Amino acid sequence: MPIERSSAGDPARTLELLWREPGRGTSGRGPRQGRTVDEVVDAAIGIADEAGLESVTMRKVAQALGVVPMSLYTYVPGKAELLDLMLDTVYGRMPRTDRTGEPWRARVEGVARENRELFERHPWAARVSTVRPPLGPGVMAKYEHELAAFDGLGLTDVEMDAALTYLLGFVQTTARMAADVRGARHDSAMDDEQWWEANQPLLARVFDETRYPVAARVGGAAGAAHQGAYGPDHAYEFGLRRVLDGLGALIDARAGSGTDQSRRP
Repeated sequence: MPIERSSAGDPARTLELLWREPGRGTSGRGPRQGRTVDEVVDAAIGIADEAGLESVTMRKVAQALGVVPMSLYTYVPGKAELLDLMLDTVYGRMPRTDRTGEPWRARVEGVARENRELFERHPWAARVSTVRPPLGPGVMAKYEHELAAFDGLGLTDVEMDAALTYLLGFVQTTARMAADVRGARHDSAMDDEQWWEANQPLLARVFDETRYPVAARVGGAAGAAHQGAYGPDHAYEFGLRRVLDGLGALIDARAGSGTDQSRRP
């Protein structure tokens, strides 16, 4: 599957659309139409949620809206700009819980959970590279909210940004893996346990446990625990604990230094 990247379209047109007034009828160019940019974006999100991002084409979005495909270009220039609008929209709609006063680990864990739930609702979003994020209101509100989990902990501004990036990278990676597990189950019409049982006779003929004793022991234990080679929930919970522990070491080091570095680069 090709990697989709945000901010791949016309920057000026993308920013104009991202920061448009809510409910604005059209992109402001071309003949006046009976639909809105919001409706176009919602239709695209619906298609992506149902069939994946690769299924989002201007033709399919037009069919969902009951309009002529070429008319969509009076709303958005193309799929690249549409993808930025889709991402910014789902970011803007994310539930954001105010965790002021809670311990930092609870705040950071809450940020992780909110993003995991986002990717469960919109699996396609986990497969988009956002090294150049669409700088719309949804992205900015999300960033502001999530940075608050790290504010006041003695980290520098750069460290706060890096800590958030580290956390979200972990959540996005585990979300992709979870989606892959669901896809494999769907494509094979078998869950992991059924798949391993079906292939066990072949594996027994070719795999020599005496040659790979540690792999046999550990793989067997993990397989029994997860009913398969990979357990998405276990991977998330185990990994999140390690991420929090690693961040905790940095935060404790900053607290132990006795100096306020929160505004330093």
